[in-house]
Parts: sequence; structure tokens; C-alpha cells
Amino acid sequence: MTDNATSDASDSYRDAAEEILRRLAGAGAALREDQWRAIEALVVHRKRVLLVQRTGFGKSAVYFVATALLRGLGGAVGSGRAGGAGEGAVAGPTVIVSPLLALMRNQVEAAAGAGIHAATINSANVEEWAEIEKRIEAGEIDVLLVSPERLNNPDFRDRVLPELADACGLLVVDEAHCISDWGHDFRPDYRRIASFLERLGDDVPVLATTATANARVVDDVAEQLGRDSLVLRGPLGRDSLRLGALRLHSPAHRLAWLAGRLGDLPGSGIIYTLTVAGAEDVAAFLRSAGHDVVAYSGRTDTAERQAAEADLLANRVKALVATSALGMGFDKPDLGFVIHLGAPASPIAYYQQVGRAGRAVDTADVLLLPGPEDERIWRYFASLAFPAAERVDETLSVLAAADRPLSTQVLETRVDLRRNRLELMLKVLDVDGAVRRVRGGWVATGQPWAYDSERYARLAAQRSQEQQIMREYAAMTGCRMRFLREQLDDPYADDCGRCDGCAGRWYPDEAPADALAAAQEHLGRAGVVVEPRRMWPTGGAAIGV
Repeated sequence: MTDNATSDASDSYRDAAEEILRRLAGAGAALREDQWRAIEALVVHRKRVLLVQRTGFGKSAVYFVATALLRGLGGAVGSGRAGGAGEGAVAGPTVIVSPLLALMRNQVEAAAGAGIHAATINSANVEEWAEIEKRIEAGEIDVLLVSPERLNNPDFRDRVLPELADACGLLVVDEAHCISDWGHDFRPDYRRIASFLERLGDDVPVLATTATANARVVDDVAEQLGRDSLVLRGPLGRDSLRLGALRLHSPAHRLAWLAGRLGDLPGSGIIYTLTVAGAEDVAAFLRSAGHDVVAYSGRTDTAERQAAEADLLANRVKALVATSALGMGFDKPDLGFVIHLGAPASPIAYYQQVGRAGRAVDTADVLLLPGPEDERIWRYFASLAFPAAERVDETLSVLAAADRPLSTQVLETRVDLRRNRLELMLKVLDVDGAVRRVRGGWVATGQPWAYDSERYARLAAQRSQEQQIMREYAAMTGCRMRFLREQLDDPYADDCGRCDGCAGRWYPDEAPADALAAAQEHLGRAGVVVEPRRMWPTGGAAIGV
């Protein structure tokens, strides 16, 4: 295609893209310049694009608009595949790899508003997979959302994935920082995307999006995307957020401050805790103080989580008291506040969580209430990182000696690792080719595998450095937003003029006396409530139980 022809095509696509966006976001919507640059690169030039933009920028609009253009929906120009069905032919469905079911539900609803037919394949709708596959073959599905965990489900990996890669018209990797083990939220399942990329034709565009990646993570993700990826990076400041940090005397003082001041915070919001037990305990205390709050964690049943999200979206509760399970993908534009009862171990994780607030309101309050116990929790979670070489060798030996696949539950009885850590290790070994997940569990492949001690040591040092940065953030007196943006290597970072470092404290610094007395009594109770398990542990026969 000549330069003039490319320019003419870009102009016609731009008009169509603006019309699609108005169907998505309303009559007054207009594409931002980097949104259009990404769409143009995907649709006209078939490039691989990494889009690093702040929360609320409209990254999802990029892939929905690009999908509509590629699919020729609603009068949009269908571009097909270069060298494929010909100019003007309709491309295959867009495949979006997305980490959370909540995000998938929101995306399906958003797509419908623009006439884009979306479906999901996830662990909650296995009975619908066959029908969805038929609809894909019939050309009735424009967007298919899959979780990264699906990419290594044996049935999906061996049967569905090859056909999906052949049909794919656009691949989207949402929350792409999860690909990088340098990132704050590395997920081994995301490494499976590499095998998907290898199957794609050279003319299939790829979009990776994130709001939380520093320069090292950006470089890592771009390298994995390959093919001279176009990186579009914008300013990460959030004009609506008013940041602050308040160090109080004790856990009782922090709990009392929260109980006494929660009603004064704008709208409804999220209170983050560092542990599941913390979320449940804080929620119980706040309810006893008369506040309408709900606990939310990875241990919460799916139906209860969906109900809690719906209640917060509709402002039927003042707050969800949540762990990091409520993070990526939860979209409430008018969220009025985010409070952290305890500091996360990473400034980038902190930026991602506070980014839930203030997307469609002029001001949202963000406050960190750190405590000395935070560091003990950091050390505990650090101890759950990738196991030592001895534990890896032990697991590989057990699998090699087995005459059948071993489930994670059975392996847990034969190696000195707890479930979560064992699952993380197996996923990494699977990506590296040392083990393989099959029907019935895990098997050793016999391929050589070397423990990369130097890399794991560098990662541990990186995590330690991130913890030190959070200590500095809690104690600093300068601009907090600028500090966070600098940790993300944002070249546009400047003073916000709104945080407590720029404009002075905007929050009271004492807990009400009556709330303090109640908090001290609550924390002084003897013993803890132990809920009965819903399922008897498996694998007992292997140890004579």
C-alpha cells in the first residue's frame, strides 16, 4: 500500500472510529490522540502495540473500536486480513485475555452498547463452551474473553486454543504487566500468551494494555510481544485524587479513626486491608459501629462477591472492606474514596489500587493508615515466593516417580509446600517445560531444568527495594502523586497541588474517644472465631489418614 493510500485509509477509518466511539460512550465522546494512534496501528498497519495509560484513559475503547473496524460492524469499514480474504473482508473475532470475571462481565455489557457481540469462556460457564464455539464458527461472536488460566486448561489448550489462534482477528492482553515477573502482580498463567502469539499469523495485530508498569516492566512486556512493538505511553497523573498518609499510635487508633470518620468520607468507597482475616475483622467492627460495609476477599463465594460488587456500584453500601482481590477490572466511575488500613508492599500495587477512585468525580479522597505490623505481613508474603531449589527438585522427583498424573492436592501431601506456593511453582515449571498439566493432574516431562538462583535473588532484592519505597512514601512530606508517578517512571510527573504534601492535611488526625474505647475492647477480645471447612481435605489416604 502506498503512503497516499495508507493516508486515505487512515482518514476513512478515523471518521468511522469516532462514530463507533460515540455509540460506546455517548454523543459527546471523541478519541484521544493516543487512542487513535493505537487504533490506526492495529487496524491499518497490523502492528503489535503496548498501551501504557492511566486508569480511566479509555483503553477498552481502543480494542472495542478496533474490533468494530476489523469486523465491519454497524457500517464500519471492514479491513479483513492483509494477504487473507482480501481488502474489505471481515476479520475473525477479537480474543481478549482478561484476569477477572468481574471485568469480563463489565466488558460484555459495554460491548453490547456498541452492537458488538461478546462472550466469555471461563471456569464458571463450562457448559456453554460448545455453544460458544459454534457461534464463533458461524461468525456470530465479535469478542471472546478468556481468563489466562484457561490457556493452560488441558482441554482448552489442546482442543480450543489452536482453532482460536487460527481464527483470531485481534489479540488483546489486558493488564499486561502480569506477564512480567518484574511486575508487582506477576501471574505465571500470563506466560502462556507467548504460545498464543507464536500461533498467530504475521498479519494479526496485538494490543497489550496496562496502567501500572515502570520502565523495566514495559521493556519486558514489549520484548515478549516482539515484532518491533509500538509503545504508547502517556502521563499517569490523576487530577481527581487527593492523597494523604496518617500514622497513628496503634491498631486500635487506626480502627477507631476509621469508625469515627468513615461517615464523613465522600460517597462510597473501598477500604483495603492486607489480609483476609483483617478484611473480615474490620468489616465486623465497622458494622458493629453502625456502618453499612461488606467484607470482600478471594475467600468470598462467587455469588457473594458479585452481590457485594453490585451493592457498591449502586451505592447501597458505604464501603467494601477488601483485600487485593478487589482490584484490577472493578470499575465504579464515581467511587469517592480509597482507604488503606496497612500499606501494600509495592508502590505500583498501591497506585493500581488507589486508581479505583475518582474516575468520574471531581475529587476523591485517598488515605494510607500504615502500621508497624505491615512489615511482618510483608515478610510473610515474601516467604511465599518461588520455593528454594531443594523443594523444586523434590517435587520434580515425586512427579517423575509417579506412574500416573498427580493432582495438586495429592502432591501437597508428598512435598513440603503449602497449596498456594505449590500451585505457583507448578505453573512456572509448566511454562518452562519441566512439567505439564494434563487431565488428572501434573506429570514431569523429563526435560532438563535449571534453578535460576541469580534471577530469583534479583527479584527478591527488587521486592525489598519496593518495600523501602513504601516506607518512604508513608513518611514523606513532598508531593505524593509525583512520588508515585516517579516510581512508574512517568516522564510527565509533576506536583499535584492537592495532596497533604502540597496543600496540607485535609483529614482529621485524631480518633474520636468513644470509637477508640470500642476499638480497644474489640481488639482485646480473647480467641478468634474459626469457621468450619466446607470440604474435608483430600489426599489423606497417602499419609495413612
